[in-house]
Amino acid sequence: MTRDARELGGAWTKYQRHAFPAPSPDLARFVERYWIVSWDYREPYRQLVVPYPNVHLTFRDGSATVNGVASGHQIKVLEGRGEVFGVAFRPSCFRPFLGASASTITDRTVDAREIFGPGLPDEPDVAAVERFLRARLPRPDPKAEEAAEIVAKIAAKPELTRVDVLARELGMNVRRLQRLFAEYVGIGPKWVIRRYRLREVTERLANGAEPNWAALAVELGYADQAHFARDFKDMFGESPTKYAERY
Repeated sequence: MTRDARELGGAWTKYQRHAFPAPSPDLARFVERYWIVSWDYREPYRQLVVPYPNVHLTFRDGSATVNGVASGHQIKVLEGRGEVFGVAFRPSCFRPFLGASASTITDRTVDAREIFGPGLPDEPDVAAVERFLRARLPRPDPKAEEAAEIVAKIAAKPELTRVDVLARELGMNVRRLQRLFAEYVGIGPKWVIRRYRLREVTERLANGAEPNWAALAVELGYADQAHFARDFKDMFGESPTKYAERY
């Protein structure tokens, strides 16, 4: 998936498997990746899911939903045996399919038939889903590509920590940038910057770094450590020190 996912405890695990097929070249301008998760648990498994600015089309148990960008962490409970097939759209690139502002589905789950109409695959796999999407490809939207490139710029530049600096680099005012993100990404540029900077924190922890939290907060553009800790907890469901202890 294009979301961080971690166990929140307790369940005895038979297995959980993940696969991340890449899209065909003709769909890569819309689709970031596919994701397939299968599991078999004896007891309920609570999984923390931390979002990125992607919209997802998700197939599970014979139904399909569109999941807008989530502004905060979620907890998914998996139990028994099951499988989910998902499409992670590139940031901003679901807007042409939606035909409306991406912000209208932020923090919402919508029946996919409301957006795509009938004909959703009953047995989704990469080939079936790609046939379905090709039959419904929207017209090219230069603004969607512009917004996608800005998100990629944010992800690639750790030194970008402020919206006004980003807007200046892009040669646009802050208000225009905010409107573009609301319409196409579904969430503001400040949130996107924060999400990718916090990702760098978790990557450092995964690599065994011993962080100086106060110095790290300053590096990430926070006024103080308290603001950094609050944002981290909102995004990951626990404080940075608790996260570091656990993982």
